[in-house]
Amino acid sequence: MAYITCDLAISVDGYTSGVNQRLDKPFGDGPVDMLTKWMFATPDENKEEIAGIVAADAFIMGRNMFSPGRGEWDLDWKGWWGDDPPYHKPVFVLTHHERDDLPMEGGTTFHFVTGGVEQALKRAVEAAGDGTIAIAGGATTVNQFLAAGLIDELRLHIAPVTVGAGDRLFDGVPPLALERILSREASLVTHVTYKIKR
Repeated sequence: MAYITCDLAISVDGYTSGVNQRLDKPFGDGPVDMLTKWMFATPDENKEEIAGIVAADAFIMGRNMFSPGRGEWDLDWKGWWGDDPPYHKPVFVLTHHERDDLPMEGGTTFHFVTGGVEQALKRAVEAAGDGTIAIAGGATTVNQFLAAGLIDELRLHIAPVTVGAGDRLFDGVPPLALERILSREASLVTHVTYKIKR
């Protein structure tokens, strides 16, 4: 059976992005650059966590994680990551708008799923087998999987900043029992891994 993980960079007050997300500000307004600064300013200090984010056998993400648009697709848009996204495995993108599969360099293929989280998970399991599936974000997508009891391990990368408004982890999610299995402080982030108890 597949093991389902999730990595999220969040603020101390639980936000994964600010308001007004758009092409020139993918994480929105506010001090949101701090959420992922640790990945780029101190990569050597956090190399194990960075490698873990893309170590799954298949990935699921929300439309907002892939694209700044919300309506019909701009077919010239191929994601935030350039021609060689870091995933190198199948990625299933939740959307309300159909789009053909998008193969990229390095082995990443984006598949666009219109049937909701259960269909995305079914297709990811078919791709990953008994391997690992990562719910790549954003918070709205992660919250849907948490609410459905479909995540085994939650890895939070907590930046020392508050955002105040935007997309927030655990919104609309029933109470969860979490077991902390790992924590590590770094200069710009605290990494905490929880097993979700059922």
